Amino acid sequence: MAVIMKHTIAVCAIFFAAALQAQMNGPEDLPAFHAKPPVPGEKLPPILTQQELVAQGYTQPVQIEGYKAATRVGGAMYQMPCYCHCDRGHGHTSLRSCFESTHGANCGVCLAEALYTYQMSKKGWTPKMIRAGIIRGDYKMMDLQHPEPVQ
Repeated sequence: MAVIMKHTIAVCAIFFAAALQAQMNGPEDLPAFHAKPPVPGEKLPPILTQQELVAQGYTQPVQIEGYKAATRVGGAMYQMPCYCHCDRGHGHTSLRSCFESTHGANCGVCLAEALYTYQMSKKGWTPKMIRAGIIRGDYKMMDLQHPEPVQ
């Protein structure tokens, strides 16, 4: 009888945790992003260059490729939320903001989302489609140990 009770409590705890997680990831938990691309001519802060990264000791392939991705698809990244929630702690306004400093080099979420945005852009996905994928968590499947080269 005690074993059945333990299993019942464990199952209830799992359901409770799942319900709580689903509630926490609702629309109100969506990080900051811009619904549209930057206005033509709008001056955005620059993305750190590879030389700036290396000078600060960031030499891992995923860091270099993540910042290359930000340079190549910065307009799309401007329209993406960042699920490390740096909008709360750092005042970032989108995924692009993460790569204007070394924040992106220190964060696996930022790097995965940047590489995901780049790869989906190459496949012809619109920013809205990419954003939907990020919200679903598709970026979590990115291989940060062996990132594909950004061209």
